Amino acid sequence: MTMRNPADITETMNKIRSLYIRTERDNSFADHLDRLLSRDAEGNLLPVAQRFTTTRETRGVMVIDEPGGGKSTLIDHALRRHPALNAGPDGQQAWLAGSVPSPATFKSMIGHLLEQSGYPPIQGRREAWSLVQLLRARFTVCGIAVLLIDEAHDLFCADRGLILRAIKSLMQGDEAVAIILSGTGKLRDILRSDPQVQRRFTTLLLPPVDAVADRAHITDMIAAYCERAGLEPPAEPDLVDRLVHASRHRFGRCIEAVIGAIERALIQGHESLDMGHFAEDWTLKEGSEPHRNIFLAEEWWLIDPDREPEEDMPVVNPRRKRSK
Repeated sequence: MTMRNPADITETMNKIRSLYIRTERDNSFADHLDRLLSRDAEGNLLPVAQRFTTTRETRGVMVIDEPGGGKSTLIDHALRRHPALNAGPDGQQAWLAGSVPSPATFKSMIGHLLEQSGYPPIQGRREAWSLVQLLRARFTVCGIAVLLIDEAHDLFCADRGLILRAIKSLMQGDEAVAIILSGTGKLRDILRSDPQVQRRFTTLLLPPVDAVADRAHITDMIAAYCERAGLEPPAEPDLVDRLVHASRHRFGRCIEAVIGAIERALIQGHESLDMGHFAEDWTLKEGSEPHRNIFLAEEWWLIDPDREPEEDMPVVNPRRKRSK
């Protein structure tokens, strides 16, 4: 056991949280994103939205995954490291990103994007559609080729018709940009309700994590995080199965659980990561009793982490309890 300085633990955890693990999902998104950009005579990508019709329309991609899947991190990582979209003077970005504000209205969203572009906060009353024209002008001034609206499914709670019209408008004309929309399956259903909008978007559906098919990758991911933390990786053969189940088969949640377990191991001064650390992190986050802890229960597969406890639940495996 090695007791670590709290400041050293904080520094280590910051490094771990900044670690990004690439997967095949990154390659899939890159294919969708690169398709939206123009190329020069040599085939090099340019910070200019590709035009797909005689009317000079651009195109977009919607990235679909349920909460905790890691879609926002995936898109942000791709945009920040895309050579064509960050090649301006002093690394000037050719992309603009905004998350849905509260309240999620047409006018508040356009105002938020204007502020993200560096435009001063809107003062006084402005007609909503005039803000769209102002935003289009900002795209030209700032050299924006790609617009990202994160968690876009929340945007359509109100003003759906106006928002769909605005999306079409932003993809038409000389100031048009390519658009990335991220959200849950609800977003796909909303865009399907407007065929004119739907045809402008390709779809990247991020599949749930599978403990069998993705076992090798998840094992390598855990090992990479452990190496960064100076810990031996866990040896329990059923850890990946429990981790995937506890994380609702969402990749982002898997990573959060691994990082949380590593923090528990470092705080306790342990040299290796094991199931007990995952169980402790689960208790901190879920507040579940031991018989509801997926990393402790014998018949863990019977536990639905998103449902209320049933009368007959699996029993705790005493061997999983950490000795005091």
